[in-house]
Amino acid sequence: AADITYGTNNELGFDYLRDNMALSAEERSQRGHVYCIVDEVDSILIDEARTPLIISGRLSDAVELYQRFAKVVGGLRRDVHYDVDEEKRIIAPTEEGVHAVERALGVDNLYDQVSSNLVHQLHAALRAKELYHRDKDYILVDGDVRIVDEFTGRVLEGRRWSDGIHQAVEAKEGVAIKDENQTLATITLQNYFRLYEKLSGMTGTASTEAAELAGIYGLQVVTVPTHRPMVRGDRSDLVYKTEDGKFSALVEDIVNRQGAGQPILVGTVSVEKSEKLSRELDKRGIGHEVLNAKQHFREAEIIAQAGQPGAVTVATNMAGRGVDIMLGGNPESMADRELRASGKESSPRSGREPEAGLRERYTQQCDAERVQVVDAGGLYVLGTERHESRRIDNQLRGRSGRQGDPGESRFYLSLEDDLMRLFASGALKGVMDRALPEDVPIESKMVTKAIERAQTTVEQKNAEARKNILKYDEVMNEQRKVIYRRRDEILTGTDLRESVVEAVRVAVQAALDTFCGSDHPEEWDLDGLQAEMIGYWPISLGTDELGRVRSADDLSELLCTDGLRAYEAREAELGSDTLREVERQVMLRIIDQRWREHLYEMDHLREGIHLRAMGQRDPSTEWQREGYALFEELTDLLHRDFLRYVMRVQVTIEERALQPAELVTSGPEGPVEGAAAMAMAAGVPEPVKESALAPKEQKVNTQWEATPRNA
Repeated sequence: AADITYGTNNELGFDYLRDNMALSAEERSQRGHVYCIVDEVDSILIDEARTPLIISGRLSDAVELYQRFAKVVGGLRRDVHYDVDEEKRIIAPTEEGVHAVERALGVDNLYDQVSSNLVHQLHAALRAKELYHRDKDYILVDGDVRIVDEFTGRVLEGRRWSDGIHQAVEAKEGVAIKDENQTLATITLQNYFRLYEKLSGMTGTASTEAAELAGIYGLQVVTVPTHRPMVRGDRSDLVYKTEDGKFSALVEDIVNRQGAGQPILVGTVSVEKSEKLSRELDKRGIGHEVLNAKQHFREAEIIAQAGQPGAVTVATNMAGRGVDIMLGGNPESMADRELRASGKESSPRSGREPEAGLRERYTQQCDAERVQVVDAGGLYVLGTERHESRRIDNQLRGRSGRQGDPGESRFYLSLEDDLMRLFASGALKGVMDRALPEDVPIESKMVTKAIERAQTTVEQKNAEARKNILKYDEVMNEQRKVIYRRRDEILTGTDLRESVVEAVRVAVQAALDTFCGSDHPEEWDLDGLQAEMIGYWPISLGTDELGRVRSADDLSELLCTDGLRAYEAREAELGSDTLREVERQVMLRIIDQRWREHLYEMDHLREGIHLRAMGQRDPSTEWQREGYALFEELTDLLHRDFLRYVMRVQVTIEERALQPAELVTSGPEGPVEGAAAMAMAAGVPEPVKESALAPKEQKVNTQWEATPRNA
């Protein structure tokens, strides 16, 4: 990134997420978060704050893998290729079973496939085969696997097992396997912009949201006087009993103003309302332009002409913010439009005819028409409904009277408008009962106050929703910071040797808790303990040697010592540089894998957390408590996965002849000792024939794909 970077809020947020999915520091685009200036700050930090930025993706080749493993495990035999503990619902492949799977898949080492996570696929398929039974745990309905509640016997509509079990069961039954998009990374705009050490912004409508900007972002609102005095006349609202009466009076006003040569901008709250008004104008033969989501590709062209004498523009909120309507028209845009229509390229710097002459002609025309528009009263802005937020109304008014220009604004309302009907119906009931004609506006201070109260009610409701979202996202935000900080440390070269030592300790403690939890050594499951530890490293301790230890602390020390011995042997086998690179790549990928799964778990937790209120428990407190527990589980899994793959992954050296230029510029290390790399591809690559004169370079050869959720 440059010293100063311009960007949209969404793209900056997605850059941040992509940077934290990068596998090398060179792939990142942002340089930290020091100072940010946000244009239309209230729109981005308040209106769009409830919308999270999400990067998601499908699980690559997941369907095919589930189908392959369903076929493979169908040929495996219980007690020969795997052992089953139905009480604990644990399945452990035997060594013979692992070899059988490797032969069936055509791979040399099942544990080398960290990128496609074949071990997890095997476990999911075995569990689906032995622990999940049709017409007991699930039923098939029209090719759909539906879970049966073990307590009530009822079908749990819409529920799916996690950890890849549901897909494995679908594969076993031969029905369609449903793909699910998985969230890879997510952040709200609120939390993205709070990353900046200093944050500021500009907008014309922040005063009504000063409290929220101060409370969430710590931003004080300062009102800056306009460059020139504002002379726009904001007229009183006209309130009609029915919507038809409102539109009838609105169209009549437009006819009169257009006849006087005054340009008119009409703001509507939806595409539907803009098209309804357009039909009413067509009935009266009033020429006009409609600017809404269906016409967004013509926005520049429509806005360029919106300030011409007698122009009528019907627009949704698209024209309410950041749009500058020039009185008399925009000569540059109008000239460019004619050039495009004639098939010529626009060239603003060209001094040749016809381009320069065309612009000059439009400039003279617009200058003359500007005088005419100013004499007619400037741009007349009409609102057809009050929006939920006063800021949106103020933005619409603000299209008129810019830079000291004259202008007017007025809102035409009806008691049938959504805002009035939903939030002010009680206060207006007495007015509704009056026998007033549809085309006679209601003049009442009570109505005006009811409108203000309704808008305040909606603003408070929306502010509370944003505050609630922030409260829930704060848990994820702190977890995100921890994970991304860890990734950053790895990308910038942190030595992971200490992480291996910690991973050994975590794995040993987890195994002891499972198999040696009793205070009585004679009750320890040493066979299970040994089998568990073999899954991490080639343990050199037999059950007899383990059985001679009489305390859990001594057993922990013995196992940790053996784990470090295996690690040192691994380092001697690969070399320090190679092992450091292996550790870096393995840890990055495991972090990304487990973080995705954690996001899935947190999404699932959040979907039902509000139901805790029915049990007299605070959903917010429960969210924090269970979110913390899931994160603790995540960090534990990171250590254990990291240890398992670092100890087991096979490194393939691909040799190639270096070019002379590479030999000259390789630096003081020399090409042989440069950044080593690892290969974790599904198959071992064919080695390149080694040149007798060329030194060897170790090169990354990896196919890392998005993987299904681990058990």
